[in-house]
Amino acid sequence: MLYLMLIALASAAGLWLVSFAVEAARPAPAAPNSLPWSPNVTPRFVDIGGCKVRYINTGRGPVLVLLHTLRTQLDLFEKVVPQLAQQFTVYALDYPGHGYSDIPGGRYDAGFFVKSVEAFLQALDLQEVTLCGVSIGGAIALIVAGRRNPRVSRVVAINPYDYARGRGMARSSFLGWMITTTARVPVLGETVMRLRNFIIMKAVLRGGVANPLCISERLLKEMYRVGNRKGHYRAFVQLLRNAATWEAAPEIYRNIRVPVSVIWGDRDWSKAHEREGDNKMIPGAKVVAVEGGGHFLPLDRPDAVIENLRSFLAPGAAER
Repeated sequence: MLYLMLIALASAAGLWLVSFAVEAARPAPAAPNSLPWSPNVTPRFVDIGGCKVRYINTGRGPVLVLLHTLRTQLDLFEKVVPQLAQQFTVYALDYPGHGYSDIPGGRYDAGFFVKSVEAFLQALDLQEVTLCGVSIGGAIALIVAGRRNPRVSRVVAINPYDYARGRGMARSSFLGWMITTTARVPVLGETVMRLRNFIIMKAVLRGGVANPLCISERLLKEMYRVGNRKGHYRAFVQLLRNAATWEAAPEIYRNIRVPVSVIWGDRDWSKAHEREGDNKMIPGAKVVAVEGGGHFLPLDRPDAVIENLRSFLAPGAAER
C-alpha cells in the first residue's frame, strides 16, 4: 500500500511539473491590429489606473457599452456590433485579465470587475450610457446602476450571472463542471488549467450556446489562443475561486432607479426560480424571454438581441 501511495505521489508531482513546461511552451498571441469580423474597426487601448484595457468604438448615436461574459472577450459581440453601430455609438471592452487587456494581480471578484468598468466609463468620459452586459457583464451593469453611477442612464442585462454561488458554468457541460470544481482546489486548479487543450476549451465554450454551430471555429480558436497570454489562466482561476461574490449582487439591484430590460435565453444556465428572483429584485424591469437562446445569447440569437435593444432604447420606449 505504501508503495502504491509513493507511486501516486510521484505521478502527481510529475504531472504538476509537466504542467509548467506545457504552459511555458505555449505561443502567446500578439494583440491584433484589426478585427476579422469588422476590418474597419481598429482596437484601441485606454489606461484605467495603470491597467491597459483593449476596447473598440464604432458607429454614431446614443452611447452603448457592451460587456462580455466570463472567459470571453469583446469578440463575443461580433454578430451584433456591425448592425448596432448603424444606430448607436458602440463601445465594447476586454475586462482586465481577459482578451488582450492587461492581466494584473488581484482577487478578480465582482467588486474588481465593477470598479474596472466604472473606471473605463470615467477614463473615456462617457455620459448617458446604456450598459448592456451578458452573464457577469449583465450583473456588472446592474451593480453599476445599483451604485447610482451618474454616467449610466439605462441597463440591458442578458442572462445575468448571480446565482449558484457563481458556479453556473458548472451547468454548461461535464467539462464546465470539472473546471469549475477543480479551480476551487489550490495547486490542482492551476495544474488543470495549465494542461488545458483546445478540445477541452472548445467543449466548455460550446456549453454556452444552445446550438454549437452558433459559435464559429475561428472564434473558438481565437478565445483559446488568447488564453496562452502569460498569467491569463491564473486570472481565470482567481475569477472562479471568487465566483461566490456574484451571488451577493442582487441585493444592490433594489437601488436601481434607471430603466432596465432583462433578457433571458430559454436555454440559459439559470433556473426558473433564479430568473424570477432577479426579475422581482429590479424595480420596474422589463423582462424578455428569447426562444432558442443559450448563455451566450449574442451568438445564439443575435437577431433577438439587436431587436430588443433597438426597441428598448427607442426614444420614449422606457420612460417611467
